[in-house]
Amino acid sequence: MSGEVHGLPEFYRAPLGGVAARLIGARVATLWPELQGLDVLGLGWAAPYLGLWPEKPGRRIAMTPEGLGPMGGAAWVQERHLPLADCCMDRILLVHALEASESAHALLRECWRVLRDDGRLLVVVPNRLGSWSLFDHTPFGQGRPYSRGQVESQIQRQFFRVTRRDAALFVPPLPWRFALRGAALWDRIGRNSLRRLGGVTLIEAEKDLFAAIPAGAVAVGRRVVAELPAGYQRSNGAMPDR
Repeated sequence: MSGEVHGLPEFYRAPLGGVAARLIGARVATLWPELQGLDVLGLGWAAPYLGLWPEKPGRRIAMTPEGLGPMGGAAWVQERHLPLADCCMDRILLVHALEASESAHALLRECWRVLRDDGRLLVVVPNRLGSWSLFDHTPFGQGRPYSRGQVESQIQRQFFRVTRRDAALFVPPLPWRFALRGAALWDRIGRNSLRRLGGVTLIEAEKDLFAAIPAGAVAVGRRVVAELPAGYQRSNGAMPDR
């Protein structure tokens, strides 16, 4: 991880961060309303969102890539080598991770590896076209923002199939009390008419097993060279008269 995203716990304890968590959490819960019995990995800084699914059984694991620094309640891991077995998780929620990653493709490949065959990934990433990416006093203004097309392309190159799209954070990223009170209204209006201008983009993707299977080897005809008959004249290719 690049380490450019910082101050995450402090941000979410502040009023602006609390509003952001509620608005993003509402969209995450809409996309994934019921995860009863499923194993969920929160990667990046997903602690504010893992509590959306209190249903049991099912594991809830929080991991923070080492570039973000150690944070309470989350295991500190290397993004290229997640300490998880292959095909062990049902869902992965990626928040405050992709934009700070030094190797987004390696991070997504690790997500693909640990997801079960029918597993799904939900990426929450700052939107390049949104106002939140322009102000670095929030974590969404740090690291690398993505347009929707860029993040979809990045995901699809790592053998995922995009299934759903959403957006959140249409309220200005300013701690104005009147704006924060109407934040839910800002988001409703934005999703209906200005979806591409949300502060964050949410992309759900499914593990695509067929995309990871290489095309079969193409059969090449075997070339057989026959021995030249005795007396063959190389000059004109004709056989001598008997």
